[in-house]
Formats: sequence, structure tokens, C-alpha cells
Amino acid sequence: MYRFLLTPRWWGINVFVLLAIPFCVFMGSWQLGRFEDRVDSHREAEQRPGAEEQTAAPLGELLPVDKETSGRQATASGRYGEQFIVPERRLDGKPGSYVLTLLRTESGKTLPVVRGWLPQGGTAPAVPAGEVTVTGALQASETPGTDGAHTAGGLPAGQLGIISAASLVNLVPDDMYDAWVTLAKADSGLTAVPASAPQNSGLDLKAFQNLGYTGEWFVFAGFVLFMWFRLVRREAEAVRDRELGLTPDMS
Repeated sequence: MYRFLLTPRWWGINVFVLLAIPFCVFMGSWQLGRFEDRVDSHREAEQRPGAEEQTAAPLGELLPVDKETSGRQATASGRYGEQFIVPERRLDGKPGSYVLTLLRTESGKTLPVVRGWLPQGGTAPAVPAGEVTVTGALQASETPGTDGAHTAGGLPAGQLGIISAASLVNLVPDDMYDAWVTLAKADSGLTAVPASAPQNSGLDLKAFQNLGYTGEWFVFAGFVLFMWFRLVRREAEAVRDRELGLTPDMS
């Protein structure tokens, strides 16, 4: 009854099923692994000491920024230069802006420093003069997908839409660090901006998307197997009906 499984048509169906199921299982396992990695990174972030408990390290020892160094307390010395307002940044649900000042460090490179958050309608404090030493949470350059990032252009002079070396290099001639820091203690009149989690880590929306994709791939594998059994059963019933002479007369 099941000799039809050896026909060329069914060979094609069988090969497809034999390839599709392992592929779906592999993709589901891969997505599950991505989710578990994000869970692990989230746990590590929760266990990491708070800013007040961390020992600050020189900026150069923490670069380049990665999942291990993102959020670490970094120190740098130099003199402040140009200042920019980064608009449309919310803090605790309130509208406002970041106050970002460029620190020309002793190494000769320039480090963007977020001195704090300014509520909407507020006036940014003056740039501190003279030699300064700053301590703040190290952050990777923002991307267009960062919350609050403005990439459409058209901002007034003195405003910056995205905190990144790529965006600043068009505004100042300095050699920029591909990183920035947010001060642990904001300057007068400002509120400290908390460090954000490194990209592709933590239990964010993307993490649960990975979990959702895991379920989808496993469902696809089950669906392929179900359809194969259904097709086999229907074909077997058709073969049995023909053997019993139950095939309807179409004449």
C-alpha cells in the first residue's frame, strides 16, 4: 500500500520534509540560544556593581566599548570645548534634552561628555573653564535605532540628533573617540543621565522577539511533519480505494 512513497513525486516530497524539519529545528534552537544569551547578559548586568560601587578606570583601558565595558565608570582629563544640545530626550517620562560637551583630552582625542539632562524650556549651564577631570559611565556611539535618536537632519545650529563619532566629525575638526560618557554626578542645574544597557543585550523587545521566533520555527517543524502524515494518509486511502474498486466512475 505504501509503495507510492518510492515514486519520483514522493521522493521529492520526502526529501523536502527531511531537509525542512532539521532546518526548522536548527533555526528554532539558534533563536532560543540568542534569547538565552540575552537573559545571561541581563543577569550579569543586574549583578554588576552600581556606579557608586565601581572603581573608575582610565578611559583608554576600557576601549573599545563592548558588552563588558559598556556602563563601566571611566575617567578622563582635559578641557571642555564646543557644547551641543541633544533634543527630544526623555527622562522619567518628561521631555527635555541632553547637554553634551566635547572634552579635548590629554591624549589629543576628543570625548563627548553628557553633562546631564535639561528639562524642556531650561537653559544649559555654561561650559566649565580650565582643566577638568570627569568620571562617568562609558557608552557606545548611538545608532539610528537608539531611542530618541534624530537622523532626519534639519536641526538648528548647536543641536545634535545622535551621539556618535560619525555625526560629530561633520561638525568639528577633532579626532573623536568612538564612545561617550554620561557623568555620574550631573553639573549644576542638570539631572544625571543613567547609563543604558549595551545593544543586543538585556530583556528588551528584541529578546522576546527571539523567543517568539523560537516558537514559530518549532511550530513550522511540527506543521511540516503533520502535513506529511496527512498527505501520506490521504494517498494511502486513495490507493486502498482503487484496490477495492471504490474509485468513482468519472465517465
